[in-house]
Amino acid sequence: MAVDYIVIVVYLAGMLVMGWWGMRRARSKSEFLVAGRRLGPVMYSGTMAAIVLGGASTIGGVGLGYQYGLSGAWMVFTIGLGLLALSVFFSARIARLKVYTVSEMLDLRYGGRAGVISGVVMWAYTLMLAVTSTIAYATIFDVLFDMDRTLAIVLGGSIVVAYSTLGGMWSITLTDMVQFVVKTVGVLLLLLPIAVVKAGGFSEMKAQLPTEYFDPLGIGGETIFTYVLIYTFGMLIGQDIWQRVFTARGDRTARWGGTVAGTYCLAYALAGAVIGTAAKVLYPNLASPDDAFATIVKDELPMGVRGLVLAAALAAVMSTSSGALIACATVANNDIWARLRGAVRPSDGEHDEVRGNRAFILIMGVGVICTAIALNNVVEALTVAYNLLVGGLLVPILGGLLWRRGTAQGALASVVVGGVTVITLMATRGILANEPVYYGLLSSLAAYLAVSLATPATDAAVLAAWRDRLAGRDPELVSEPVPAPQ
Repeated sequence: MAVDYIVIVVYLAGMLVMGWWGMRRARSKSEFLVAGRRLGPVMYSGTMAAIVLGGASTIGGVGLGYQYGLSGAWMVFTIGLGLLALSVFFSARIARLKVYTVSEMLDLRYGGRAGVISGVVMWAYTLMLAVTSTIAYATIFDVLFDMDRTLAIVLGGSIVVAYSTLGGMWSITLTDMVQFVVKTVGVLLLLLPIAVVKAGGFSEMKAQLPTEYFDPLGIGGETIFTYVLIYTFGMLIGQDIWQRVFTARGDRTARWGGTVAGTYCLAYALAGAVIGTAAKVLYPNLASPDDAFATIVKDELPMGVRGLVLAAALAAVMSTSSGALIACATVANNDIWARLRGAVRPSDGEHDEVRGNRAFILIMGVGVICTAIALNNVVEALTVAYNLLVGGLLVPILGGLLWRRGTAQGALASVVVGGVTVITLMATRGILANEPVYYGLLSSLAAYLAVSLATPATDAAVLAAWRDRLAGRDPELVSEPVPAPQ
């Protein structure tokens, strides 16, 4: 294992070096939060794929393949479909808005009245997303070093918090590109073919396993529908995803770079399911499907390769964790604290926005690590995150992009009614029940339509400013100063 340890330590040290290097480039709010809005197609595609394919997509995707066979690909597959839909239909318009958060988009569209409430919902989503990724460190470091759960979470979480705090989105972008390459080599080019060969090839896998393991719909129609609601629609509106769209250099980068990333997700989904199916042949009686990834890596891969594949798992977790962390801090600072601070006393004009955002990443990072230590169930935390996101924010966001008649009152009613419905049903029916997201989404839509039609239409000047921003005729927010030439 010595070679494996060296590979992991070099990888982790490299992440910190990237964070330090990114700090030198993050000199303005735009540079720190959205990498100066100047990523080209290659970096944009790699970082977008890195953030959406996290520990749940890697370890969880293999676990679903172990449990259901090829149809276990559906969870990650629906993530890819959501990213494709976002890229093809919405990304160009989102990139032209030149904002930092989803709530700022809602303020622009509806006239500045939805920010704090929508910000709280989005903050809760990004916090839980960061927590689920941080919990996953315990699994990986347990395989590597037989490490105590709490220590593993603190170690992995501290590295992510360190490089994210240092350089913001620039550090995260640079580390995500490395993580994208490591995941591609480790999972697609090494673990996938080795797992299939060790299982005897596809013919042996078919001979050893029930036929339903090779049924594309074997996981069940209701489960697939729920995945579409939660993950496909969740990709359309999450702050962590939008904040990556904001980094694109232009419309074409956002559209085509995102399309490439979405297509990559589809391939990654199938690879995870095949690896899990191979693991079922090799280890038919594992205590938990989520043990499949760690078991096949530890027992079947040669020294050195094992370290690289475990580094790939770390890369998957770190990319999602860092993206969710900066999204959580951005929402907390810009959508919640800045508005409350402005309500208490106006800014003195000397506030260091980079330093303020850096402080919020550090604060949120400590909170994420502490929450991850207190929680045990990754699936429940992730379900809470996506139920709140889709049930509370999907309708007002897509409604604002697609329906002129939607109003601020309708958007607020939609967020409140959908969010309360989701929370109530999770409390009464169970967190993992399907009803919270179903009825939350329906009640959110009903409230949005009814209240919007019952209230005066959005002011014409607000809609005109919104159309100008969507068309790219109003390049920057007042709050985003252009850095002085150096």
